[in-house]
Amino acid sequence: MLAALSAAQLEPLIAHLELFPLQLGDILYEPGGELLHAYFPTTAIVSLHYVMASGATTEAAGVGNEGVVGVSLFLGGDTTQSSAVVQTAGYAYRLERSRLKQEFKRAGLMQRLLLRYTQALITQISQTAVCNRHHSVEQQLCRWLLLTLDRIPSGELIMTQELVASMLGVRREGITDAAGKWQRAGFIRYRRGHITVLDRNGLEAHACECYAVVKKELNRLLYDVR
Repeated sequence: MLAALSAAQLEPLIAHLELFPLQLGDILYEPGGELLHAYFPTTAIVSLHYVMASGATTEAAGVGNEGVVGVSLFLGGDTTQSSAVVQTAGYAYRLERSRLKQEFKRAGLMQRLLLRYTQALITQISQTAVCNRHHSVEQQLCRWLLLTLDRIPSGELIMTQELVASMLGVRREGITDAAGKWQRAGFIRYRRGHITVLDRNGLEAHACECYAVVKKELNRLLYDVR
């Protein structure tokens, strides 16, 4: 997102952007907590979760280098009922909330990018809800793997089956069966804590339409914003 800004448009923010390391499992905010910073991931991926009263969680959306964590800050509220947890370790640029709000109020390209990204995020959340209700675990895993691949430079994910199951809101046994199926098909290779994608085309061929819907909308909204 920041790369879409010209040098002149980015200049007011440069001194306030802090390159911040994010470790796997770091919690950037919790339900009801006050948001103090926005995060623009570069190599990290952050998962937005909804937490039930029982403690069970399900991923509503992921945020990588295409977006920002903390849309509540410029939409008018400083808290949210979701949590933000680092899914893939890496880096993000951190920006203090008052600076983000100040830049948003300038009503320039940054504002248009943030609003368009929010629409894309709503699409992702909505499509995830539909996918979790109507599609098989195998299809959900394909969707999730493909969206994750779009946000990392390599085809290898450091991810346990327990964590993937938590992301998708399914039992671990379901992920074990789905991962085993795609491994036997030659699409992925799985070893403890690591998933390597060997055949992306194979995953795309067996994914439900949800991946393409989210990808198309993200490209439509964030490509060539003026």
